[in-house]
Amino acid sequence: MFIVISHLPPIREGKEAEFLEWFSATARALAGSRGLISWRLLRPALGGSYTALIEHESRETFFAMKNGDAHAEAARRLLALLDGPPSPQLYEVIVG
Repeated sequence: MFIVISHLPPIREGKEAEFLEWFSATARALAGSRGLISWRLLRPALGGSYTALIEHESRETFFAMKNGDAHAEAARRLLALLDGPPSPQLYEVIVG
């Protein structure tokens, strides 16, 4: 399994509802991507910025999705909602 944990910068002022709709719409648009297991949005319990958690069957299926047109359009729309780019960290599951 391959996991991406993407720490998101703050959402631009007045854009939170649009951001939440973007996340839901993107999850629906990418739902049919080969190898996608889950696409989740995490809100920190003690305040701060959102984190996206994306689970894929493999590194290859993740990058196939990431390099597709639907993901490129979603990323373009996301950048207009945030005060900076996301900070993704890539992980391979080795136990569990």
